[in-house]
Amino acid sequence: MPTGTPRGLEPSQAPASVPAPAPVAYAGKDPEKMVRLPGGTFLMGTDDAEGFPGDGEGPVREVHVRPYLLDAHAVSNDRFAAFTAATGYRTDAERIGWSYVFAGFLPAALRRISPRPERTPWWCGVTGADWRSPEGPGSDLGARADHPVVHVSWNDAQAYCRWAGSRLPTEAEWEYAARGGLEQRRYPWGDELDPDGEYRCNIWRGRFPARNTAADGYRATCPVDAFPPNGFGLHNMSGNVWEWCADRWTDSPGDPSRVIRGGSYLCHVSYCNRYRVAARTANTADGSGGNAGFRCARDLDIGFV
Repeated sequence: MPTGTPRGLEPSQAPASVPAPAPVAYAGKDPEKMVRLPGGTFLMGTDDAEGFPGDGEGPVREVHVRPYLLDAHAVSNDRFAAFTAATGYRTDAERIGWSYVFAGFLPAALRRISPRPERTPWWCGVTGADWRSPEGPGSDLGARADHPVVHVSWNDAQAYCRWAGSRLPTEAEWEYAARGGLEQRRYPWGDELDPDGEYRCNIWRGRFPARNTAADGYRATCPVDAFPPNGFGLHNMSGNVWEWCADRWTDSPGDPSRVIRGGSYLCHVSYCNRYRVAARTANTADGSGGNAGFRCARDLDIGFV
C-alpha cells in the first residue's frame, strides 16, 4: 500500500476533554473488548496549514454520530488467525500472490528482484508477502501475535467483520473516536507530537527513508496496545498502522478507493504527516501492504451489554 504523497502548533489552551467511557464486554466469536462511545456532534476535519487540501481534510464542519462500539485497538495477528482458522479465508494478497513491503526490511537479494513504484521507491512489490509472511518468503509472525495484522485489504477487513458480527467504522466515527473527546486538536492527546519529550505514537523517527532511529521503541509495527490510550480508552489512533474505514474516497458510486486513516510507522513529517487525526488518504479495496490494518465497530442496538 504505497502512501507516498511527498509532504506543532503550540496549544492555545488546555485541551478540553470528556470522561473516558469504560470498555464493555460483548458476546460473539471475538473475545476482545470494545469501548462504548457516547456519540454526539463534533467538529470534523481541519483547516490546519499542515494539512493537505487535496485530501479533503477541510473545511471544518459539524458532524453528528450516534453512540456505537469500537475496538479498543486494531485487530491483532492472533485475532485474525482465529478468523482464518475458523473459515479458511484467504486474503487478497494470498490470492494475488504479492503485496508491498518496505524496502528497508528486505534482504538485498530480495530487494533487487522486487519491483518498486516510481513515485514511492521505498516500497517493493514482494511475491509471497502476506499477513503470515509480512516480509515475504522466509519471514513469519515470530513474536508479533499481539501486533496488528497487516497485508489486509479493505475486502479482507470486511470479511473479518462479517465473521465477527461487526463492521468497519465510518470515516466520521473513526475521527470522532480518534479525537478522544478533544476538540480540534492535532493528535489524540493534544497539539504537541511529543509532549514533554514523551513519545505517544509509533511513527518514523529520523530521516525518511534512509534512517529510522526507532527512538519511540519500534522500527516496524508495535503491539496493538503499546502506547497509552486516548481520552476514550482507544490505543494507537495515530501511527502504527493505517486503518480501513467503510467509506469510499469520493462520493462517486464507481470509486474503487476506500478511505484509510491514522498514519503508520512509516509516516514522517518530511513527506506524510498523516498521523494527525484529521488526515486521510485512500487505497483500492483490494490493495494491501505492510503498514495497513483495521479495527471493528458495532451498532449499539444489537443487544450487547
